[in-house]
Amino acid sequence: MKLTIKRVPTVVSNYQEDAGERPRGGCGRNCLGHCCLPVSELPVYAFKANPTKLPLQEDAVPTDFFINLLLGQWEDRMTQGLFRYDVTACETKVIPGNLGFVAQLNEGRHLKKRPTEFRVDRVLQPFDSAKFNFTKVGQEEALFQFENSGSDDSYFLRSAAATVADRAPNVVAINVSPIEYGHVLLIPRVLDHLPQRIDQESFLLALHMAAEAASPYFRLGYNSLGAFATINHLHFQAATQRIPLAEGGIKSGVKVSKLMNYPVRGLVFEEGNTLNDLANLVSSACIWLQDNNVPYNVLISDSGRKIFLFPQCYAEKQALGEVSQELLDTQVNPAVWEISGHIVLKRRDDYEEASEASAWRLLAEVSLSEARFEEVKAYIFDAACLVQSQVEEETDDAIYAPVPVGPSAVGEGCLVIP
Repeated sequence: MKLTIKRVPTVVSNYQEDAGERPRGGCGRNCLGHCCLPVSELPVYAFKANPTKLPLQEDAVPTDFFINLLLGQWEDRMTQGLFRYDVTACETKVIPGNLGFVAQLNEGRHLKKRPTEFRVDRVLQPFDSAKFNFTKVGQEEALFQFENSGSDDSYFLRSAAATVADRAPNVVAINVSPIEYGHVLLIPRVLDHLPQRIDQESFLLALHMAAEAASPYFRLGYNSLGAFATINHLHFQAATQRIPLAEGGIKSGVKVSKLMNYPVRGLVFEEGNTLNDLANLVSSACIWLQDNNVPYNVLISDSGRKIFLFPQCYAEKQALGEVSQELLDTQVNPAVWEISGHIVLKRRDDYEEASEASAWRLLAEVSLSEARFEEVKAYIFDAACLVQSQVEEETDDAIYAPVPVGPSAVGEGCLVIP
């Protein structure tokens, strides 16, 4: 079938967004966790074990196959009426100003998405099978498994019933309360009941998905508990300032910078000798934040080569009564997409009056103070075995392009294999 791309695909890792309102009790017979409908029978997309190498076989899938497959499956679920609303009908605009924030009016999302069932003051919480989790997602919402091919090639199996898995599968499913066209969930080892926390293995899986997509328009996001993740089941423009590292800290090839002239303080990790090097370093930082109860958000961009890490404190400020009533009235909980510059607004007046100044005021409430950020950065460096050099920090004036609004450069009318 032919696929017409209306907007850029936005992809989020398992933990970022909920999958919509469902019964609070058992999932029924048509869910991923039901023994009569094994997840292992879903189609399988097998990704390259080493994405830096070119495919060895002539019949290996083309580089745009993954994007086309994902969007074709997403549109198929849209025609089945599985989404809570039509996100493609939401008004979207670029807010005038230097930062290029994007505003979207989505008046129904906060009424139809699942409210959080967890404490907002604890980043690490045990998995609770009594609460909603992704084993209760309907089979029709699952698109395919996402597994390591174990080779330098990618391939797609439309039927995986004959395969034997020695572990719980990684599943890609739609988000029935999407923020953008193509918004899906990556759920690592869905049947293992992993709580909402990052480890090296799950983070590397997310980087592999970004690398497999091989598109600048494809991003993955993660929200920890306490940073507006609603389920406990495992664009952006800004100048950066490079943080010089002592010789021992640069063997991995990962470069570290901090954001400058942006309302939310954050760190940027990029390049690395391998995806493993990048995943090891960033996951070490995330693990320290989790273990020390610091909420955070992660954005993966540039086909997995650039990662933005934002420690944040908005929920804490809310609990302490330190957020103005004006901001509370917007009903916007700044999570990874808002922090990254794609601001989903619930009220038309807020959308019509959106300005760079109003977006800055909202996002500035998310950020740690300068002193607290520097303290957290020092702990992160220690956890990741990084040592900051005494050489003067360099400023990188390069501007990271925002998520474009309008037709995607992924392609118009591209062929999707049903």
